[in-house]
Amino acid sequence: MNDALSPGGELLSLVGVGKSYGTVRALEDVSLTLRAGEISCVLGDNGAGKSTLIKIIAGLHQHDEGTYTVGGEEVRFDSPRQALDLGIATVYQDLAVVPLMPVWRNFFLGSERGMRRWGGLRLDADGMRATTREALARMGIDLHDVDRPIGTLSGGQRQCVAIARAVHFGAKVLILDEPTAALGVKQSGVVLKYVTAARDAGLGVVLITHNPHHAHLVGDHFTLLKRGRMAGSHPRAEIGLEQLTTEMAGGSDLAELSHELARPSAADPLEPPVSRETRETRETREERPQP
Repeated sequence: MNDALSPGGELLSLVGVGKSYGTVRALEDVSLTLRAGEISCVLGDNGAGKSTLIKIIAGLHQHDEGTYTVGGEEVRFDSPRQALDLGIATVYQDLAVVPLMPVWRNFFLGSERGMRRWGGLRLDADGMRATTREALARMGIDLHDVDRPIGTLSGGQRQCVAIARAVHFGAKVLILDEPTAALGVKQSGVVLKYVTAARDAGLGVVLITHNPHHAHLVGDHFTLLKRGRMAGSHPRAEIGLEQLTTEMAGGSDLAELSHELARPSAADPLEPPVSRETRETRETREERPQP
C-alpha cells in the first residue's frame, strides 16, 4: 500500500460488490473508492446494507460478487486480522473496550508491550501510559489521567480514544460505524473534529452514518444505500445538504409522504367527522329564534 499513501492516492476500491445470506440479498452491485486524505460517507436507513458493507471491508465477511482491491491488488480476507495487517482498522459502535480497565490498558488492548525484568517478562506499564498520553495529545485529546477506567469517560471521549488508538497502530484506512449515533450535539461535534483530524493526518476514512447533517459537515464523497443497492454516489461539490437529505430519505417516497400528511382539510383532524344529518340539525337549532 505504500504507493497509495500519497495524498489522493487510492487506498481501496470495491466494484460491483454483492453479498447474500442464504436467500437474503444484503448487498447488490455496490461500488466505493477511498483515497488518502478523504472522508467517504456511507449513508442509509436501517436495513440499507451499511453494516454488511463495512464487515466486507473490515474482513469479517467475504463478498460473493464483484472485486475488492487494496492498494491496487485484489484481496479476499479470511479474517479481520488480515485487513488490519494492511492498515484497515474498524471502530464499531461498541468500541471493543473493557469499561473497568484504565484508558491506557484499553489503548493497548491486544497489543501490550512487555519488558524484561528480574529474569521475567512484565508489562511495560509506565511506557504504555506515556505512549497513550502522547498519542492522545497528537490527536488534540487532552486527557492527563490515563489511569481512570475508560467507562467513566463520556461516549464522545471513548470514541476519540478509539480513533487515536487506530491511528497510533498504523491504520491507513479508518472505518467508523455510526460514531455519533448515541451522542448529543456537543459530543458529536467533538467526535467529528477528530474524524477530520484523522483525515488531515493522511488517512482515508469511511464514515457510516444515518445522519446527513453530520455527513455533510465532514464528507468529501457520499454513497447512499437503500435496501442493499446504491441509491446515489456524489462528490461533495455536486450535492448540497438539502438534496443529500432528500435522497437519503427516498426522494419520491418522501414527497409522497409529505403529500399524504398535507391532505387533511382545514377542519381539526382530531375532531370526529360530523354526519350530514347532525350538521343540518345544528344549523336548524342555530337559526331558531331564541325565547
